[in-house]
Amino acid sequence: PLNLGVVITCVLIALALVLLSRTRTLATDTLLGILAHSALAIGLVTLSFMPDVRVDLTGLLFGDLLAMTRQDLVWIYGGAAFILSLLALLWRGLLMSTIHEELARVEGIPVERLRLALMLMFSLVIAVAMKIVGVLLITALLIIPAATARRLAHNPEHMTALAVVFGVVAVSGGLTLSWYLDTPAGPSVVVTAFLVFLMVYAGARQSRH
Repeated sequence: PLNLGVVITCVLIALALVLLSRTRTLATDTLLGILAHSALAIGLVTLSFMPDVRVDLTGLLFGDLLAMTRQDLVWIYGGAAFILSLLALLWRGLLMSTIHEELARVEGIPVERLRLALMLMFSLVIAVAMKIVGVLLITALLIIPAATARRLAHNPEHMTALAVVFGVVAVSGGLTLSWYLDTPAGPSVVVTAFLVFLMVYAGARQSRH
């Protein structure tokens, strides 16, 4: 099934990213860009050699909520429940290794294993979010709510909670916008997230003055 193939591909990219990041020759975000876009290009080229396989490329790249099935909803809800449970279980170690990696190692926290777990969680998030915003816009949905929350948060837990709220607002507002204006769902979600970011950024800046 397509969903299983997407999950396997994302997990393989996450494993490759963790292994390559140990060499310290390139930054992690550079490696992620290389691996993610190369995998996308390879997948699209492979599809061109499979005339019997019909895939909606527009929906794959930009998301297509109308094409979602009950199986897709099971993947989304199941993946979200698993990721949230794992994140709650590993939160303290992830926080320590993010703030001060060397101190985390001294404290006996398995930094490498936590990094691998974080990458695997990211890969699952990307896999289950493809139907909503598509491959090309997933990065924006991961970054913009967190960047918005950072303007208001006082600690990591507060930032995480706000990022979830802003993400829900972006998806809900984007889908509403898409419904009434007949615009693509994925881009509408990202545009809503961007507008929320601009409002929060402007409001935070105004309050400082």
